[in-house]
Amino acid sequence: MKPATPRSATPGPEAGDGVLSLRIDLAQGRIGPGKIALLEAIDREGSISAAGRAIGMSYKRAWDLVDATNRLLGTPAVQGSAGGSRGGGAVLTDAGRNLVADYRAIERAAQRAAEPRLLALARRARGS
Repeated sequence: MKPATPRSATPGPEAGDGVLSLRIDLAQGRIGPGKIALLEAIDREGSISAAGRAIGMSYKRAWDLVDATNRLLGTPAVQGSAGGSRGGGAVLTDAGRNLVADYRAIERAAQRAAEPRLLALARRARGS
């Protein structure tokens, strides 16, 4: 299942001109649009389960991605709190916020650098 990446967080050209989807492979693991969208949803929703629902991801998949992200960073990206009468919750740690900020900055820089080629490719694809 491919989670929806909010395009409002990703600057890009006009519709149809091409937008990059970025995956970063590090020695420790992979960071891509799915993990970043999940972290952003956790930040908005205040819980891992609500974040998963918001982006169409199962609870188990969301937990697995959070666990993989925590292992990749070597420190928690998400801090959860135990449930209770009101249920549990989750917030991004500084490491999680920094990861999202770094990924989005890299994504914006790559989009800007690729823009001329993306526009040319889109024109050729339209037959213009």
